[in-house]
Amino acid sequence: MAELLTIEEAQRLILERARPLPAETVRLEGAGGRVLAEPVQAAVDLPPFASSAMDGFAVRAEDTPGRLPVVARIAAGAPATRPLRAGEAMAISTGGVIPEGADAVIPIEYVVEHDNEIEIGEAARFGAHVRPRGGDVHAGDTVLEAGARLEPARLGALAAAGVAEVACSRRPRAAVLATGTELRQPGEPLGPGEVYEANGLILAAQLSSAGADVTRLPAVADDEEAHRAALEHGLEADVLVTSGGVSVGPHDLVRRIEAELGVEEVFWRVAVKPGKPVSFGVRGPTLVFGLPGNPVSSLVGFELFVRPAVLALQGYSDPLPRFEPGRVAAAIRQNPARDELVRASRTGASDGAVELQPLAGQESHMIARAAAADALLLVPRGDGELPAGSPVGYLRLS
Repeated sequence: MAELLTIEEAQRLILERARPLPAETVRLEGAGGRVLAEPVQAAVDLPPFASSAMDGFAVRAEDTPGRLPVVARIAAGAPATRPLRAGEAMAISTGGVIPEGADAVIPIEYVVEHDNEIEIGEAARFGAHVRPRGGDVHAGDTVLEAGARLEPARLGALAAAGVAEVACSRRPRAAVLATGTELRQPGEPLGPGEVYEANGLILAAQLSSAGADVTRLPAVADDEEAHRAALEHGLEADVLVTSGGVSVGPHDLVRRIEAELGVEEVFWRVAVKPGKPVSFGVRGPTLVFGLPGNPVSSLVGFELFVRPAVLALQGYSDPLPRFEPGRVAAAIRQNPARDELVRASRTGASDGAVELQPLAGQESHMIARAAAADALLLVPRGDGELPAGSPVGYLRLS
């Protein structure tokens, strides 16, 4: 039997085949969470004019200290009607346009007002509390590079720079198919040997969180024709994710029927626990993932292998899972043959480190126990154990 692939080898084979989807133009208000396919340049200088950083008074620095008449009041959005002359001051709001002739702003709390005059006790510094035109970015400068995910602060930066539309890689279309005669939908009565179908819901939520547009296909029984029809439908998507039917039992039909439908299998089985019988293949541009039927195996397989592919299709520059540093709170035995992802809960230690407490009930069917986990800690394969306090990497689940 062929040696199992490592997690890293499997991820490499997937990402070699996950090329960014074609770009489309998106209005900025609908681009949240999308990934830029092209760099974006500022349409205007930011700020587009010299403005006040404080509520106060616009002055000429050379006129301070001293007593100055207040000859105008400038609100944000309403520039002064004339330049500031020598020996004058103009009241100005935060964000107001600095009048021609002024070169400093005195904060309101640093002056004494007498009717329409102000008394300034100290000399102002040239440029004090003035936001210069283009001090943040100049028109034509690159604001964000291709591959950037449009999170709230980045959307705000583009809006402030006058950008109305951006080019983003198209959202992947993903199909989810759970297989198994034993599956019933929540709310239906269970017969002997039947269970409620949870994997399709889990995978659809994971795909949505990764940025895909998801179609959840009806679960199919262990019947060749039902499998063939459902898989043919699912293969019309950019990504097809199945759950169950990828092992070697007589009712494990997915891989064989996919092969009959033209899917080229790239690999089957990875040295990871849970989730060893994961499969990956391609048909044309469609990426095809077969995840095990046990719910936790499916969840882990998605985070390690499917999510990176979905992100790569959107143009992410670094789509691989980000393992953060932590330490294990209790000793944990290593698996000699496979890297293991252990469900755990995160707590903060007195020294600021993240401690990970492995949860009881690590069997791959225990999805209710897994609901208490907010992290997957990576236990590398080995013949011993990791003592309490050992450094580990972990993935956030929430």
